[in-house]
Amino acid sequence: MTTLTNRLQAGLWYENPGLVQLLGLCPLLAVTSTFVNGLGLGVATLSVLVASNALVSSTRRWIRREIRIPIYVLIIASLVTCVELIFKAWFPALDRSLGIFIPLIVTNCAIVARAEVFASRNTIGASIVDGFAMGLGFALLLMAIGAFREFVGMAWLLAILPPGAFFSLALAIAAKNAIDNRRRDGQKHALPRRSRLINR
Repeated sequence: MTTLTNRLQAGLWYENPGLVQLLGLCPLLAVTSTFVNGLGLGVATLSVLVASNALVSSTRRWIRREIRIPIYVLIIASLVTCVELIFKAWFPALDRSLGIFIPLIVTNCAIVARAEVFASRNTIGASIVDGFAMGLGFALLLMAIGAFREFVGMAWLLAILPPGAFFSLALAIAAKNAIDNRRRDGQKHALPRRSRLINR
């Protein structure tokens, strides 16, 4: 239970691929002009991340170290093809809206990074949880930026144009850093109080 909580906290906040690791910024900045686009790409990325982590973890003993990255890319590309076909069959309007950015999930560094850093070294269950947490953190960021740009864009056209994507991501990163700094300051002030109480 603790590991699940820790992985969720890492994926949603402390190691968020978009806010902290700054990975996958190309689709994040290009697609998030609306909430629906952010939701579509977020769900697609989350699905691929969970499935690729599970497959990499389950086959890690048979993957030779020298060819591991091409194998990871092959696994991810196969999963992305499946997701793309599902979108074309069941969500054609969203597929047209997202365009090339669904196939480009293959090149998303966040997915390859989780395969290399986590899934290749941990159990299947832990890798699935990690993939879900990281994918959920990325998806929520896509949806939040998409909703923000769509809402602000009703009054300020620049928000839904490319510069608005950079501005929105900068605000999100600044807000996260401000919250983290405030939390650290609060912990620093709490420690002297605790030590004084213990000394009494």
